[in-house]
Amino acid sequence: MIADDHALIRKALKAVLNSWDMRVSAEAENAQEVFDRLESQKFDCLVLDISLPGRSGLDILPKIKRKYPELPVLIFSIYPDEQFAPIAIKAGASAYLNKACEPERLVRTVRKVVHDRAA
Repeated sequence: MIADDHALIRKALKAVLNSWDMRVSAEAENAQEVFDRLESQKFDCLVLDISLPGRSGLDILPKIKRKYPELPVLIFSIYPDEQFAPIAIKAGASAYLNKACEPERLVRTVRKVVHDRAA
């Protein structure tokens, strides 16, 4: 699942991931939609933006991890890695990527967090 408040970003991420051997099966644009989708479907990974309307991705991450501890969460944000990656990892994220990364790095990171969960 991809959770980002910008439709263009969601569509671009979906296109990148679906062009490889992955399938994005749901999207969410705010925190409530994230929880609604998690309640109705099982996911291999959640790509979660920090900036969501209402409650931020970092605000909802601990609740997600309490309720779905096996779900890998990749925080994907515009904010600097040095500043936010440690916070995200401490809150339960499996990985943190800046949106300026190359598409191949996104794919590698999703694969890694999904593989690490399965190991």
